[in-house]
Amino acid sequence: MPHVTVPAGKDPLVYVWTELAQPLTAAAGGYSSAVYDKSSLSLREFEAARVTMARINQCAICIDWRTARDVPSRAADPVAIPESFYEQVGGHGNLEGLSDRERLAAEFAERYSTDHLGMDEAFWALLHRHYTDDELVDLALCVGSWLALGRFNQVFDIDGACRIPAPSVG
Repeated sequence: MPHVTVPAGKDPLVYVWTELAQPLTAAAGGYSSAVYDKSSLSLREFEAARVTMARINQCAICIDWRTARDVPSRAADPVAIPESFYEQVGGHGNLEGLSDRERLAAEFAERYSTDHLGMDEAFWALLHRHYTDDELVDLALCVGSWLALGRFNQVFDIDGACRIPAPSVG
């Protein structure tokens, strides 16, 4: 049962995101779309962080979601990731077979959301060996959006019909 009054016949998620606090929900929706459309992270790095965040947020729909996008030109067929990758990322720390950057993206997402003050200098040094500052800000903004907006949907109990924006091509 949503924690806001939703008119009969309206989808709770769509109603909250399109009809309530419109200046803020429109901006938040734009932020979410930018994460999917504008991130410079490779698709596998993006998905390692996103799936880690989905598991932490306990969002079944997001766990089952598979992001596909055109990399790097966004003009060809979308790139897909094998299902074994998703099983690995959610495999309780078994990240063998992932690149250093993919493992770090998943670890960054976990620490960002569960132990942000535990991101010590050793971890930052490791991150800086593999990512530029620009990429780290990109990663943090992606993880921040999934943490905030995923939990927003759960707090208001509207995540049962979670919809992630489809990537735009162009």
